[in-house]
Amino acid sequence: MKIAVIGTGKMGSWFAREFSRRNIVAVYDRDTKSMSQVEGAVLLRCLAELKTFNPELVLNCVSLRKTIDVFKDMEPYVSRDCILSDIASIKGEIPNYYQSSNFRFASFHPMFGPLFANLSEIKDESVILIQESDRRAKEFLRNFFQDFHCRIFEYSFAEHDELMSYSLTLPFASSIVFSACLRKGNVPGTTFSRHTEIARKLFQEDSDLLSEVLFNPHSLRQLDIISSKLEFLKHVIRARDYEEALKFLDRLRHNLQSIEE
Repeated sequence: MKIAVIGTGKMGSWFAREFSRRNIVAVYDRDTKSMSQVEGAVLLRCLAELKTFNPELVLNCVSLRKTIDVFKDMEPYVSRDCILSDIASIKGEIPNYYQSSNFRFASFHPMFGPLFANLSEIKDESVILIQESDRRAKEFLRNFFQDFHCRIFEYSFAEHDELMSYSLTLPFASSIVFSACLRKGNVPGTTFSRHTEIARKLFQEDSDLLSEVLFNPHSLRQLDIISSKLEFLKHVIRARDYEEALKFLDRLRHNLQSIEE
């Protein structure tokens, strides 16, 4: 298959390299330095060169804020038979664009970020394929990720963004609150240092991506749930209610156990 990858950040570069093992791949990025470091791919000097390359699939790996604009910019240079694809963490308005553009599409979300996952070994990492995607493209992506022994899930656009408010906003918000409360100076303790390391890795991520996750329309509901749990914890502490504290801690252990099962 002829594939064009737009955006050669960490994920875009990874996809370009892996796709090029069995496909003909071209890449484009306004950052010519990052683009030139992708081995085994044709380098496009501008989006207009997509017309000559004539891809069967275009993978858009730019930030969510720019995804739709980039799709619109490339429209004049790709065939109507071309499949448009994105890896956005939050789908937002992307489904509306696909519907109005009348292009075939394949939307998916690799749940292995370059910071918390080892991109050279993604066995057992998770990938979400969007149910509404083009059947042929979805099968291509399924085969691609099965070769890496990834766990593959299918959700609709709506289900995906609701799930992301739980799987991303919840842990992100925990690290944000933790980091917001930090003071200067070293603190002894394994628990504190482990939380600090998680937060450090999170904030090495691109700010656009973090904002995309937080601006998920479902995020506020998740934050309301977090706030209600904190208010209950404050109530227990103020009352020094040991019986209620023990019940609460047991519920937390049960919650964690239910995830492992």
